Amino acid sequence: MTDLNGKVAIVTGAARGIGQAVAVRLASAGADIALCDVQAGWLDETAGRIAELGRRAEKYAVDVSSSADVEAAISQIHQDFGHIDVLVNNAGITKDGLLARMSEQDWDAVLNVNLKGAFLFCKAASRIMMKQRTGSIVNMASIIGLIGNAGQCNYAASKGGLISLTKSVAKELAGRNVRANAVAPGFIETKMTEKLSPDVQQKMLEAIPMKRFGKPEDVANVVLFLASDASAYMTGQTLTVSGGMVM
Repeated sequence: MTDLNGKVAIVTGAARGIGQAVAVRLASAGADIALCDVQAGWLDETAGRIAELGRRAEKYAVDVSSSADVEAAISQIHQDFGHIDVLVNNAGITKDGLLARMSEQDWDAVLNVNLKGAFLFCKAASRIMMKQRTGSIVNMASIIGLIGNAGQCNYAASKGGLISLTKSVAKELAGRNVRANAVAPGFIETKMTEKLSPDVQQKMLEAIPMKRFGKPEDVANVVLFLASDASAYMTGQTLTVSGGMVM
């Protein structure tokens, strides 16, 4: 049921961490992958790992916050592969700071990448998926979008907005057999979370019932489920991958 042979998947923010793990996992299930990130050169490692699996990987330099970039990328991907079956909106950044000190620039930057970027890709890719009358969109949210976090009002707003966007997209596209779901990871071991201090990491660990941090592959397995026919009767849902941190 999680066989993706013959499918084409787009993964944004695919250069490292969760995005790389997702791209590799989808390829291991048989999909060919369109890899997107700000710089195409960043995608060499991911593309190499997919090639080792015998699947096709093409690299695209895309600023997800630019409508012109996104429209051009979707058009080129459609031309290169012939169809688009899965879209994983994973690109994301953080610019943490307390509300009283957060600059407008840091607010805009996070919302533009994390939320606007997903909106632009959903808008462009859904046109193709609706014509095909099939497709699966998976948006990478976060448990912070569900529970909030001090010092991350911009990130929390972007991820909470992404969850709501997912629900609305799901309702709009369901009649064309196009599904939209979200994944909300908890504390996952990535370069982004490595920036947190040991004290913060310890506090996070104490709040996780399973008493371990997640790995990118833990998230990738859930994305594969939502991307595949194994979840054919699911849309508008948000699945948390947090070791029980959020229930």
